[in-house]
Amino acid sequence: MNFLRGVMGGPSAGLQPSGAETIQKLCDRVASSTLLDDRRDAVRALKSLSKKYRLEVGVQAMEHLIHVLQTDRSDSEIIGYALDTLYNVISNDLEEEEQEENLPKQVDDLGSQFTEIFIKQQENVTLLLTLVEEFDFHVRWPGVKLLTSLLKQQGPQVQQIILVSPMGVSRLMDLLADSREVIRNDGVLLLQQLTKSNAAIQKIVAFENAFERLLDIITEEGNSDGGIVVEDCLLLIQNLLKNNNSNQNFFKEGSYIQRMKPWFEVGDDNCGWSAQKVTNLHLMLQLVRVLVSPTNPPGATSSCQKAMFHCGLLQQLCTILMATGVPADILTETINTVSEVIRGCQMNQDYFASVNAPSNPPRPAIVVLLMSMVNERQPFVLRCAVLYCFQCFLYKNQKGQGEIVSTLLPSTIDGNSVSAGQLLCGGLFSTDSLSNWCAAVALAHALQENATLKEQLLRVQLATSIGNPPVSLLQQCTNILSQGSKVQTRVGLLMLLCTWLSNCSIAVTHFLHNPSNIPFLTGQIAENLGEEEQLVQGLCALLLGISIYYNDNSLENYRKEKLKQLIEKRIGRENFIEKLGFISKHELYSRAAQKPQPSFSSPDHMVFDHEFTKLVKELEGVISKAIYKSSEEDKKEEEVKKTLEQHDNIVTHYKKVIREQDQELEELKQRINTLTSQNEQLQATVTQQVSQIQQHKDQYNLLKVQLGKDTQHHNSHSDTFQMNGFQTEEVSKLKEELEEWKNKHELLQGQLREKDSVIETLKSSQWEMGTEQSSQTSKSGGLELSDELQKELDVLRSQVQLQSAEISKLQMENQKLQNTAADPVSVHSSASAASNSDLEGQLEQEIKQLKSEVKALSEEKEALKQHLDSSSSTVAILQDEKSKLQQEVAESKKEQDDLLVLLADQDQKLSALKVKLKNLGVPVEDEDDIESGDQGDEDEDEDEQD
Repeated sequence: MNFLRGVMGGPSAGLQPSGAETIQKLCDRVASSTLLDDRRDAVRALKSLSKKYRLEVGVQAMEHLIHVLQTDRSDSEIIGYALDTLYNVISNDLEEEEQEENLPKQVDDLGSQFTEIFIKQQENVTLLLTLVEEFDFHVRWPGVKLLTSLLKQQGPQVQQIILVSPMGVSRLMDLLADSREVIRNDGVLLLQQLTKSNAAIQKIVAFENAFERLLDIITEEGNSDGGIVVEDCLLLIQNLLKNNNSNQNFFKEGSYIQRMKPWFEVGDDNCGWSAQKVTNLHLMLQLVRVLVSPTNPPGATSSCQKAMFHCGLLQQLCTILMATGVPADILTETINTVSEVIRGCQMNQDYFASVNAPSNPPRPAIVVLLMSMVNERQPFVLRCAVLYCFQCFLYKNQKGQGEIVSTLLPSTIDGNSVSAGQLLCGGLFSTDSLSNWCAAVALAHALQENATLKEQLLRVQLATSIGNPPVSLLQQCTNILSQGSKVQTRVGLLMLLCTWLSNCSIAVTHFLHNPSNIPFLTGQIAENLGEEEQLVQGLCALLLGISIYYNDNSLENYRKEKLKQLIEKRIGRENFIEKLGFISKHELYSRAAQKPQPSFSSPDHMVFDHEFTKLVKELEGVISKAIYKSSEEDKKEEEVKKTLEQHDNIVTHYKKVIREQDQELEELKQRINTLTSQNEQLQATVTQQVSQIQQHKDQYNLLKVQLGKDTQHHNSHSDTFQMNGFQTEEVSKLKEELEEWKNKHELLQGQLREKDSVIETLKSSQWEMGTEQSSQTSKSGGLELSDELQKELDVLRSQVQLQSAEISKLQMENQKLQNTAADPVSVHSSASAASNSDLEGQLEQEIKQLKSEVKALSEEKEALKQHLDSSSSTVAILQDEKSKLQQEVAESKKEQDDLLVLLADQDQKLSALKVKLKNLGVPVEDEDDIESGDQGDEDEDEDEQD
């Protein structure tokens, strides 16, 4: 406390003795009074004096107030007064009355000093956390305000105390669920201070369901139309997400990106934007940019970009982009947001290319934005935003680059509409230096890392004036350079030419073919100009170095060795290297190299492009070494380069083959998976059909048994009561057989009579014979014939007897059947006959139904058998295809292994060649070093392919 008195300038500086004495008496009263009412009145009085006599109350009463918080927790009123008093002492928020009194500035430091005293004992902060849990409004609200003030004064120290306190952060999260809006809103402000620059607390707050609660509050308050509460919630979400990859991933995985879409539904009527709505929408756009910032890990950024496309958030942003009546600052921030949402994401870039402005006729959004970029009447920040959007659209987008360059080629120029290429050429050669620079940088991004387009752009011809022949775009750029235009224009054109000629020998040849270009560059570099021209000299040196390094020696007068001799004679190697170093030593170079977005305080500072700084970093050292190399070293380097290029081509070819085989393998795997799933489905179908067939069989057998029982029952009734159709047929057959046997019987009787007459004739002829000599012979012959006839007669008689027995038997059966048929008719009455006929009809109907069901079941059984046979054949075919595919996969793997072996051999040869180069003194950079800068980009491409 002594140092606080020193700050005050004495025990009672600036105060009446009565005020100091009053505070002292009140402190004594708080410390010594036994009655709660007396202590409460004393604390209330200290509260009323704490604003005016902040220093004295803080010095004398803080210890007593902390004691009150510890001992009088049962009385919410005195606790509330004590918390309010401490808040007035610690807080630096001065009242209007104090501001009018012009208090000294050292009072502003009192809050920090009093905070340090309060948190010196960590138990005080823990006690305050306990009080914040109280539901009583008069305790909870001043406790929240006091804790917020402590965090403002000594944030890191208080954060650490809360972090180690048991359930400290979780207890504060309950404030967001308080039904009283005042406490809830102040709880949001408290969490803002708590989460500043502390990743550990940010993670705890995020996993305590903070996103869900904050988004609910924003929705309840009306999204972008809400008040300052929405602004506070957005600031808190921004604290949780910014530079915190874990929370960003949690936000995306929790599907909270989808809940951001309604924020940007601004409606058709865009007039009357309030200042609060502009602020809210600005923060919402910044929140989207936090999730897709280029500084985030590439994989996380890519996944967020895809989620924003699938949920319609990108489409909503493009709607705002093309809407009318949107404030300029919101439009600028929307353009920047769309830029980062599409940057490096092919799917989003393709969608953006398809967006049209609501004009008549419709124009692509890219064309409309480029119109704003090359229009000098547009705001500077808006033009920078459009340039950034165009750069992000072309970033890793060879398809988009080709579409832009194609609008410049003669075969695709449409005279009825303005294209992107025409706008870029118009800006490139306009009188506005800022338009020149923006158009040059935009065109350079269309050529970035694309050798094919660099060659195609050489075909572009420009009509300079009526009657003069057209000149190439490359020649026109060099013509403007030689005319001595503004520095900004020349810087932009030189950056375009350096990008164009780098890694493109054909473009270098075209550039050297103009005899005035090399003298111009050497003249610019050799002169001793002012500081403003030093950057132009450095860029000219870079362009000349590129012309040497990527020279294929196709022009005899401008071979590498001759250009080096020219530098040695007219400039000097040391002077050339010094001028080349002017680029990286420029004060604006390091600022442009920090981040992709072009952020310039004024148009005069618009000098370097982010991608161009990467090119300078890559080529500066290479060019410096190339200048000092001898012709023999160049030759050896050329040979090694050709060998390396051949090996690179071979490696690239094999990589391409491996990539294609990997794709084929993936396709085959997918096909196998598809066929496997189809096979499983078919097997399941077959199993199901087999079970259905078994069920139908069981039903068929059951019906068959039931039908047999019903038929037996029906036959028993028929035998007893009636003559059915089967019995009638049997009787008629028996009658026919009876008639047949009667006919046979009559025929046999006729034969018998004929035999008897023959016998009688023979007997009479025997007695009429007269001579005695022949009597003996006649007697013996007659006896023999008589014996034969007698035997034949016996046989006939036996047959007649058998037939008679059969006839009698058949007659008896016929009589029985006739009796059986006649008895029911004579015995039963007419009523019984009627009931029998009804029963007969019912039985016949049931039999017909059963027969029809049996027939239907049989047909269904046959159909199921056919389906089962077809399914079995399909399964067999699929199994054959699966075995063939597995064989193909095995063969592909074998081919891939062979290719990998070849690659390993090529890599060994490549390493040996690199060693030879190093032994010869040629610097060779390792492949890992070359690709380290682009590793993140390659990871991003791989994620997109997956």
